[in-house]
Amino acid sequence: MTTIDTARLQASWTTVARYGDQVPLFFYATLFVTHPDIRDMFPLGMATQRDKLVSALARVVSSVDDLPAIVPLVEQLGRDHRRFAVRPEHFPAVGEALLATLEHFLGDGWNAGLAAEWAAAYELVAGTMQMAAEADAHQPPWYDAVVAGVDRRTAGVAVLRVAPALTVPYRAGQSLALETEACPRMWRYYSPATLADQAGRFDLHVRAVGGGPVSTALVHATRPGDALRLGAPVGEGLTLDGGCADLVLIAGGTGLAPLKALVHHVDAAGGRRRVTLVWGGRRRPDLYDLPALEALCRHDWFDLVLCLSDEAPAEGRIRHGTAVGVALDHGDLAGRDVYVCGSPGMVAGTLAALRAAGVPAARVHHERFGSEEGTGG
Repeated sequence: MTTIDTARLQASWTTVARYGDQVPLFFYATLFVTHPDIRDMFPLGMATQRDKLVSALARVVSSVDDLPAIVPLVEQLGRDHRRFAVRPEHFPAVGEALLATLEHFLGDGWNAGLAAEWAAAYELVAGTMQMAAEADAHQPPWYDAVVAGVDRRTAGVAVLRVAPALTVPYRAGQSLALETEACPRMWRYYSPATLADQAGRFDLHVRAVGGGPVSTALVHATRPGDALRLGAPVGEGLTLDGGCADLVLIAGGTGLAPLKALVHHVDAAGGRRRVTLVWGGRRRPDLYDLPALEALCRHDWFDLVLCLSDEAPAEGRIRHGTAVGVALDHGDLAGRDVYVCGSPGMVAGTLAALRAAGVPAARVHHERFGSEEGTGG
């Protein structure tokens, strides 16, 4: 068995990564020339896909010496690739293209020993992905759905009512990869904002991201009856455990969606936890879901706190400040589980502020998956 020197792999990858966009361009050119049948599995526009490759390789290479730590990520990649109709024979093709790319850019730094180590590292990752995909083979690789309704709340935010042909077994707080017929083979993650009704329908909150073809199509061009595909539910970072601690939910923008689903979950379970939802935006139009949230205020266990960071609120019930700042000012978080969702910058800033305030890390929940998919783009 080949011994893998992770430091050597990382050093070689650092050298290759200096070539920037040339690396994924060479990789995909090699893959598609040697295996042209694979090209149809990828979107026509490859700019986003190229970024995913570099990100995924960097994460795997940096952690391959501690495979147990990255097994959840690698297994999820394997399950996710079922929706692309990836077959076992595709894995060697990708490995061959990867080794050819490394050899091309490393030049004289490439040798038989390094090639063997890279091949061994790739085989570990590919094998783990394949086992996870096989274990999930009893479930659909995707769920067909249609858009049952479109509610455009602002110029850049829409709430879509989604009707799957089969019930999607998601838990409140999880996310689903979504493909729209307007952007074939371009999957993006979105979180249901409601529990499924008796017909299996649920809401998605979508914000149009500048330069993001999927979110732009969903917000501005989607009509009732349009076809969608949904991937299997993923993510455990924002799901509720079996505990009974009270909750503080800190949401920014459309990061509201999975946290609103948690509120519905608590409601369906009988309202046995007190829930404080702190929802923030930059300006007043960002608070696009107020009527639905105000309807939840009929429950004595639910407390809604609103805030704006970039303008002085005209309404007395809306506070000025960031969501985490208002949450920390609103009351003692001791003994309460804190859930955070929003943009990457908002989440990072919120986590830092909670740490500085002494909130125990074990009490703070946020999602860590999906960055390679370009959530929301």
